[in-house]
Amino acid sequence: MPVSFAFAMPAPRLIAFDADDTLWPNQPHFDEAEARLYDLLTHYGTPAALSSRFFEVQRQNMDLFGYGAKSFMLSMIETVIQLTDGQVTGTEIQHVLDYGKRLLDFPIELLPHVPEVLAHVKQGGLPLMLLTKGDLFDQESKLARSGLGDLFDHVEIVSEKNEATYQRLLSRYGVQPEEFVMIGNSLKSDVLPVARLGGRAAYVPYHTTWVMERVAEDDLAGLTFYKAASLAEIPAWLEQL
Repeated sequence: MPVSFAFAMPAPRLIAFDADDTLWPNQPHFDEAEARLYDLLTHYGTPAALSSRFFEVQRQNMDLFGYGAKSFMLSMIETVIQLTDGQVTGTEIQHVLDYGKRLLDFPIELLPHVPEVLAHVKQGGLPLMLLTKGDLFDQESKLARSGLGDLFDHVEIVSEKNEATYQRLLSRYGVQPEEFVMIGNSLKSDVLPVARLGGRAAYVPYHTTWVMERVAEDDLAGLTFYKAASLAEIPAWLEQL
């Protein structure tokens, strides 16, 4: 059920949707590539040990490489080099590159309700923004492959989704936080920063979440946001704002 706000909020002036795992599946493709990596390295350790090493490599590289398929690919290669003590073969490196390249051109299949929800919200007359983080080329390519580009008035691809990023974007568009609505599947990136700024956020859970996007229950304390069972609930929620 929608959450009641403690005070009257102004009408929204800008509505933003996340992309990956909100409009189309993304994480399952990365999960598949990661599973292939572990199959390649099965003689170097258990899946749990390999996963722990790969996670640590990604964590260390995040500030240098950012998000997306290319960052993921480079971290896979570094993990292979570490686990083989530098004895990795050219053939094994090529396998890793092939896994990464598949992440750059997989077919975009829209999640349920996406076309009709976006069309319905678009008819409301408010500007729509696609707001996603990751590699610019990668995200632009996915949007083009999705066929959804014409539905958005604005597209913003950022390196990180935190309070500073949202505040900078809102200032650029002349919108106050309480006039902004963000809809996405990530509590860390789509919900918590917006809620902390005083904006409105809708959380649309996806069945899998990247480990780097998970948040502790304590991080949610005192924050108000709407949790939808599916994207199909979003138009009715927006009409109540």
